Amino acid sequence: MFHSNFLERHLRILFPLPALIFIALLMIFPVLYTLGLSFTNWNLTSGMPLSFAGLRGYARVLTEPRFLDAVWRTFYFTVFAVAAETFLGVAAALVLNRAFVGKSLAKLLLLLPLVATPVAVGIVFNLFYDPTIGLANFVLKSLGLPQGHWVSHADSVLPSLIIVDVWQWTPMITLIVLAGLAGLSDEPVEAARVDGASEWQILRHVTIPMVMPVILTAMILRLIDALKTFDIIFAMTGGGPGYASETLNILGFKYSFEYFRMGQASVILVALFLIVFLCSLGIMKLRASSEI
Repeated sequence: MFHSNFLERHLRILFPLPALIFIALLMIFPVLYTLGLSFTNWNLTSGMPLSFAGLRGYARVLTEPRFLDAVWRTFYFTVFAVAAETFLGVAAALVLNRAFVGKSLAKLLLLLPLVATPVAVGIVFNLFYDPTIGLANFVLKSLGLPQGHWVSHADSVLPSLIIVDVWQWTPMITLIVLAGLAGLSDEPVEAARVDGASEWQILRHVTIPMVMPVILTAMILRLIDALKTFDIIFAMTGGGPGYASETLNILGFKYSFEYFRMGQASVILVALFLIVFLCSLGIMKLRASSEI
């Protein structure tokens, strides 16, 4: 009788418990394993056995100019990509929230970039950016404008990669914000109109503040993804030319699978994990304050 009552009271916890334990182990084990490796000097090409290095690996890696440059590039790529995606995504959501002819077709076309895989997108954009046969330089030449170097030059490679990321992931923010707009009450907007507020004033002082928690949620999702971006960059440049597009994820990959310095690669990945965690925590606190 006791067991029967216990099961009935805790069914909603007991049923998903095995799945929760499995997911927790799937997440916790890689993090702890990488953290453990970061305190070693494990190098697969040295022929030396794995040994404990303590914080010496952190001191060595975290002060390298190449690592610091990769941190800067990661933030540069993330800040500009997420800012552009948020601005364009919110603007597109506000337009799609209104009734107009062809709205269903516009929503369908909006989904197309999300359907494509990032590697395929990278390959197509490499052809688009090609200095000799690419469509981008052909259009610029037709308009009498100077042609770009795009991903083949250190000064233009990161902005070119940001354009690709914005093209693919702006629709995700649009869809999230559009869902948030659809759930808003009409009463505050109608009250503002009765008080004589213009459409711009309603948008600035009523609609945007009401949907801001949804916008910040979309930003958190994109921030996490953008900081970890790997496939588009690797498919298009591999971190080049030189190290010009080498972000932390690309650097960690190279240390792991090109240089086989597993200890130093783990330090880079732990640093990336902490950066993603702290940035996400900051935006979550901002989101919580916007709801007060």
